[in-house]
Amino acid sequence: MKPASHDHDIETGVDDGAIQRASLVDHHVGARIRERRTMLGLSQQQLAKMIGVTYQQAHKYERGLNRISAGRLFEIAQVLSVPVSYFFEGLQPGGEAQPVSPRQRMFLELARNFALIDNDKHQEALSQMARALAAQSQAHQRDREE
Repeated sequence: MKPASHDHDIETGVDDGAIQRASLVDHHVGARIRERRTMLGLSQQQLAKMIGVTYQQAHKYERGLNRISAGRLFEIAQVLSVPVSYFFEGLQPGGEAQPVSPRQRMFLELARNFALIDNDKHQEALSQMARALAAQSQAHQRDREE
């Protein structure tokens, strides 16, 4: 008897395990689209307009509810300025995604909030502050190593 994860539906010939793996991949790709869109400070409505779909369709792509065709994924990659492979990064061979760490979530939130700042001077000030704090941390690290 075959393991439950590889049961085949006698009538349709569909492998249940393959469906589950595809669903995991769809969710992962959708999450990566959402992350990149967020990093760029785009709304779902803006992304939808840029790729020529409805807001509802873009939402379903991001939730992994609707599968994205190769052509559409290529278009999304171009709009979000990433290679198509970006959407599959972090995906394990079994189709499972690596969990997003709290630190990665913080980076995404920082990028999203930075992109929402509409004042160039404020963005530059924040950027300078981050550089100064990073330099200070590196100096502290060097002092501890010596």
